[in-house]
Amino acid sequence: MNKEHIYSKNPLNRGEVERRDEQWISNAAKDLDSLFLPVRDLTFPIQMSITPKLKWIDKSEIDNLGIGEPPVLLGIQNGIAMFTVDISKEFQAISAFEKHKDLNFLDARTVTEHVSIDESGIVAQARAQIDWHSRNKFCPACGKATEARRGGQTRHCPECSVEHHPRTDPVVIVVVSRDNMCLLGRSRGRGTNPTRYSALAGFVDQGESIEEAVAREVMEESGIRIDCVRYHSSQPWPFPSSLMIGCHAEAVSTEIYMDTEEMADVRWFSRNEVISALAEKNDNLQLPGPIAIAHHIIKAWAYNEVF
Repeated sequence: MNKEHIYSKNPLNRGEVERRDEQWISNAAKDLDSLFLPVRDLTFPIQMSITPKLKWIDKSEIDNLGIGEPPVLLGIQNGIAMFTVDISKEFQAISAFEKHKDLNFLDARTVTEHVSIDESGIVAQARAQIDWHSRNKFCPACGKATEARRGGQTRHCPECSVEHHPRTDPVVIVVVSRDNMCLLGRSRGRGTNPTRYSALAGFVDQGESIEEAVAREVMEESGIRIDCVRYHSSQPWPFPSSLMIGCHAEAVSTEIYMDTEEMADVRWFSRNEVISALAEKNDNLQLPGPIAIAHHIIKAWAYNEVF
């Protein structure tokens, strides 16, 4: 079973020890060997060569572009500090990049069609962190401007001394099955394609276990009671910053009582229907693509790879 999902194989050492030393971070940001990944409106520069890859720039290029935003430390690789920097407001930087004919800025989903799974993990981290910093420039406790600390891992309020940490929202996503049938749904607000279905999913509540969240979400969306929740795998999902927790579960009941406000449809599908949909040979059922963990937990059930 392949559990190496897109966005989930980040090769960088995130530098927990180094982050404790603000002087080390400051020196690393000035080091000529350090590399920087520019992000423009949450899109990423891809060098469209024979083997497409992320376009990193060095300190001299950062200085020449006059980028004002402080860099965010992503981690360390082969002894080199790797940063990301937001250039969304830097017209000079954007203009300079646009001169490269073989360079394209692509969104975090499209990027995955071109780069390695390792680089997709870096993209997930960079997107989530740049987005968090853009949303949290002011302290929610006192309203004063905050400043980045620990290489951008936290934001500090100099007024009330509160440390603000980025949040990751856990989401359970589950394939419920009984015999040779599995339960899939189509939620409202997720497109109008009447044939596109996916695994049921929802956020974990505070004070709730994964198993409780799976049972509650399935009951709320479909009215189905479940048992035997089994973990499959997880995937960071940087839109803006969730952790998808993939599971399988067995249905105790089969009669569907759908939440019509949240769901457009919930149905039982046979194993043969799902297998043909995975092969894109079913005009009546379309499933999520391989970028999403939903594809992989559905596929695992279809081919009896559930342990």
